[in-house]
Amino acid sequence: MVLKVLVADDISMLGLQKLDVLANTEVVIRVGMTESELLEEVKDADALLVRSQTQVTAAVLDAARRLRVVGRAGVGVDNIDVAHATKKGVIVVNAPDGNTIAAAEHTFALLMSVARYIPLAHRSVMAGEWKRKNFIGVELLGKTLGIIGMGRIGTEVALRARAFKMKILGYDPFLTEERAAELGIVKTDLETSIRQADFLTVHTPLTKDTRHLINSEAFASMKKGVRIVNCARGGIIDEVALCAALEEGKVAAAALDVFENEPLPADSPLKEAPNLILTPHLGASTVEAQEQVAISVAEEVAHILADEPFKNAVNLPALSAEQLTVLSPVLELGEQLGAFMGQLFSGDLADVQITVGGEWTKQDTGFLSRTVLKGLLAQGYADEVNYVNAPTIAAGIGLSVSDVKQARSKVYTSFLSVSASVSGVRHTVVGTLYNGSRPRIVEIDNYRIDAEPYGSIIFTYHMDQPGMIGKIGSLIGEAGVNIASMQVGRTESGGEAIMLLCVDRMVPEDVVTNIAKVAGVRKVRMLQLA
Repeated sequence: MVLKVLVADDISMLGLQKLDVLANTEVVIRVGMTESELLEEVKDADALLVRSQTQVTAAVLDAARRLRVVGRAGVGVDNIDVAHATKKGVIVVNAPDGNTIAAAEHTFALLMSVARYIPLAHRSVMAGEWKRKNFIGVELLGKTLGIIGMGRIGTEVALRARAFKMKILGYDPFLTEERAAELGIVKTDLETSIRQADFLTVHTPLTKDTRHLINSEAFASMKKGVRIVNCARGGIIDEVALCAALEEGKVAAAALDVFENEPLPADSPLKEAPNLILTPHLGASTVEAQEQVAISVAEEVAHILADEPFKNAVNLPALSAEQLTVLSPVLELGEQLGAFMGQLFSGDLADVQITVGGEWTKQDTGFLSRTVLKGLLAQGYADEVNYVNAPTIAAGIGLSVSDVKQARSKVYTSFLSVSASVSGVRHTVVGTLYNGSRPRIVEIDNYRIDAEPYGSIIFTYHMDQPGMIGKIGSLIGEAGVNIASMQVGRTESGGEAIMLLCVDRMVPEDVVTNIAKVAGVRKVRMLQLA
């Protein structure tokens, strides 16, 4: 049978040539298809290659009768329904390394531009003006650069900033002191980076925790005259608050390559803001980056179609079908426990211990730690981390990970425990499977519990005293949010307790704030699990 590789977006021919190694393969290039045309073409495709334009929806995946792999020539997979692909057994691969240098260099180009007002000065000259005094900039030498997010791109920006002899403050919840020392930067918390920076650049994924991370409150705490760059994801910076800060002169200049809505709407207030430089999402737009991501993803697709090992899977560890059938529920439990731990406990993460107990120790659980790490690191590396590269990312940030097998358990036939030091305090989450397939969280820091690790969850640490459940439940109900289930755990009467409230949707931030104000509540967190 002839294999069909459908190319739906502009992808470098240098990459597509990598598919020539496959025997009996037809490469069909159909760029710019309508949705109906795509639904027809994908019916008999074995592989689908896209960039960011083509939307690989559930309908597209359902229409594909033979599809084995979707390859994304780039990092982000926002245009692919990864969850539905997983359900359909379709592997999704991307090219997480190909655009790192391009994005870092574009960031630095914008840093130089906000320092010296280069595009604004160019526009002035082209308009027939010669107003040198309007464009007096600042030097990078000796200035403090705050980098929020020290993944691959943030690290490359830091290395370039060192060459300009800048002082670098790096914030990343997974950055260790040792790794910071290796890079020649100072590890700080988020507030310090924002407060002390002369220049500020963000390199985090867009999550519920990072949306509007740089908001009006953050701008208020910044130095007057700060300069800001965002080449990461639109929405990390509150665009309305940024416009206000530019108008007030709090921010001397800013540059954005990404936006909350793309393409930028015609009536966007950003177009009228002073000293603001805008580029149309050019972070990965270099000849080299486009070639590298095309080559990388084409090689991955070729490996998968040839039943060879692959490395950049977004949604699937490289297990045999037989292994996956047996271990799939356990792997799902591992990822959910990791995600739960990562969202519940914020702070400097170190020394992760993953313990497999009971009957599961008889299975090959080598991939289990990868699923735990993928869930755990997703908060900081959502666009980068997958089952394959999770250990590499952990090692790169200096995170110590150990795997332990415990043959017997007094309570559970089989269990999985994830333990980590967070800002010097050790926390543990334990899970198991009910009826061999239903993941459950059964213990959090020695508090017994019984909860499904899915959906929207409100978690509280509180004093075990009368009225707590009613007060917290009333606040949620008043917000029009339904409580689907509730679990309470305590170690002794009148001591401290925990509560997990599974709700039908995320509650507004002000509700979380009001819950935290309830007398006796020590901690409250809103979690969103897959």
